[in-house]
Amino acid sequence: MDNRLQLLTRWVRQIPGFSAASPTPVSGDASFRRYFRVWKDVPGGQLAPFIVMDAPPEHEDCVPFVAIARHWHQHGIAVPAIAAEDLEQGFLLLEDLGNLLMLTALEQGDVDTLYRAALDELARIAGLDDPADYPLPAYDQALLDREMALFPDWLLEKHLGLELDNQERALLDTAFGLLRESALAQPEVTVHRDYHSRNLLVRDSQTVPGVIDFQDAVRGPITYDAVSLLKDCYVRWPEQRLASWLEHFRNASQQAGLHRADADTFRQWFELMGMQRHLKAAGIFARLAIRDGKTGYLADIPRTVSYLRDASARQPAFRHFHEWLCSTVIPAIEQRIGPLPEPGVR
Repeated sequence: MDNRLQLLTRWVRQIPGFSAASPTPVSGDASFRRYFRVWKDVPGGQLAPFIVMDAPPEHEDCVPFVAIARHWHQHGIAVPAIAAEDLEQGFLLLEDLGNLLMLTALEQGDVDTLYRAALDELARIAGLDDPADYPLPAYDQALLDREMALFPDWLLEKHLGLELDNQERALLDTAFGLLRESALAQPEVTVHRDYHSRNLLVRDSQTVPGVIDFQDAVRGPITYDAVSLLKDCYVRWPEQRLASWLEHFRNASQQAGLHRADADTFRQWFELMGMQRHLKAAGIFARLAIRDGKTGYLADIPRTVSYLRDASARQPAFRHFHEWLCSTVIPAIEQRIGPLPEPGVR
């Protein structure tokens, strides 16, 4: 019996207009959060959709979500408005931004228009200050290191069964140090931290995307969210398109006063930030499979590691890392999970 769903149903039915609400599942995500759709009775016999978020308090803290949602909403970012809350139980009643993920819309819409709109919104998010009641955490050295450690700990050792010797660990330490140094040298902005095609919603008659899953926002490197979107773990684009979109974001964020970098510098930041993110993401996908039983994410590891392969091939300082990745890690991934896409292949 789903006790949380019973509690959630009882809670939402106490809110005016929802006395007959029967929550239906919308989705879960990579955390413990779940989402349900409910319908509100409105005058004229109409029904209006809303979303209920279930965030078990022993696993999830709703305080960052609420603080960031209210602050960003006040500044015109299309995050869900909060209609009701019970932080003690971990329930939130939210505006329903619809079902059409950007990832799905890419198959049927104007791809260039979708990406440019998402990047323009990203520049606006990056320029926001912190919520008054919730200073955003820093994307500091400790956090960067913890994230990169997910790659050897969960993907290489636990999932692939590789035993790393001292030389391989030293190789990783050197690579991690270079990536950390680059990330910390970038201008700091507000970072959504998971800004990609599964967390953006395309809405009817709206050019600006709906933005979800923002509760882990931090103050950090300006290129991080651009990497999440343009080197997406769920869809891959040819270099020419990626470069054009990145330059669009560089110009938009520069005009917003967020940095003064030229195109080459910004691209270098982007490349190294991408390596850090994809080390983290590949490790998280393995952890989700092993620890949480969410094995569907394993299929995204080859694409994610292909970004690592291609970026390290372009960086002389990562030559030894690249050679080891290609000779040791990628064969193990292809044998255990599946083939990596070729460079430049979507």
